[in-house]
Amino acid sequence: MRRLFIICILALVPQFLCAQETAKYAPPAQVKASFKKMLDRPIVPLDVKITLSKAIGDGMVLEQLSFASEKKADGTIERVPTVILRPEKMTGKLPAVIVLHGTGGNKDGQIGFMKELVKRNIIGVAIDARYHGGRAGGAKGAAAYNDAITKAWLTKSGTAMEHPFYYDTVWDLWRLADYLETRPDVDAKNLGMIGFSMGGIQPWLAAAVDERIKVAVPAIAVQSFRWSLENDQWQGRANTIKTAHTQAAKDLGEPAINQKVCRALWTKIIPGILDDYDCPSMLRLFAGRPLLIVSGTKDGNCPYGGAKIAIAAAEQAYKDAGASDRLSVLIEDVGHTVTAKQRAAALDWFAKWLK
Repeated sequence: MRRLFIICILALVPQFLCAQETAKYAPPAQVKASFKKMLDRPIVPLDVKITLSKAIGDGMVLEQLSFASEKKADGTIERVPTVILRPEKMTGKLPAVIVLHGTGGNKDGQIGFMKELVKRNIIGVAIDARYHGGRAGGAKGAAAYNDAITKAWLTKSGTAMEHPFYYDTVWDLWRLADYLETRPDVDAKNLGMIGFSMGGIQPWLAAAVDERIKVAVPAIAVQSFRWSLENDQWQGRANTIKTAHTQAAKDLGEPAINQKVCRALWTKIIPGILDDYDCPSMLRLFAGRPLLIVSGTKDGNCPYGGAKIAIAAAEQAYKDAGASDRLSVLIEDVGHTVTAKQRAAALDWFAKWLK
């Protein structure tokens, strides 16, 4: 049977381990500043284009739109397809939650969760991540995403390159927050973010350094990239973008994907993810803001050993901030999936803290 745990992680991981791990990272303020600087790029006008606004029943209105995120090296404007679900009848401003899909998914696949938010009087917002959905150029699933990551790997050193593996979507999410601040129906002081799998990594990257996101739920995403390499549990993560890892193995003269390949690829396409921008470091930046972590003990993509270290770092940071009541950890004895209990807990978490 599945077992649900509400964990005080310090009971499971000795406190000295938490201190030992977090001591390896720069101070939180320094991590925040350096991460924002690394991803920074010129701001372009949002140029919002609404393509659809219609009632869909159950007292809800669905909007489809796009906004400009950045001007790319080739001069083209990167636009972000967005879907918004809100109550049909509303007065004043409401909280909003950004809902992020996993590898191979798209924004429309999040509408079910968004409907549950609207029932709680919370506006739901979703975007297509880079090279997904409406940004995949017609490719299915994660094909365009894999190709883009492979292209980034092949980019010559010193040449401008994209960072489609997480980081470019982080920028899009910061720009999405800029857009939500302009909407007359959104209470921009009450924004939340939840993501699943790949989408769940985005909150502990994007929301960690953007305090406009008041409440966050990284689902089946908390882990340690460095721990997975050091403990030979990189396979699940590598298989999510196997094409790029296979190319890297070939270029490095390795007979198969291994730790050396993962280290080289990750260091280039997600720089810092094995150091200051790894999850145990980034979770510290949430301390004081409501954070719910959803994980599974049998998750091959986010190995539990690394997740425990990340959770311990968060637990210590919240304790130091005197805000332990704002951190909750729900872990089930399952693999890379979110259970019905965890899903319900996430919805309740937003309803509790977004007021």
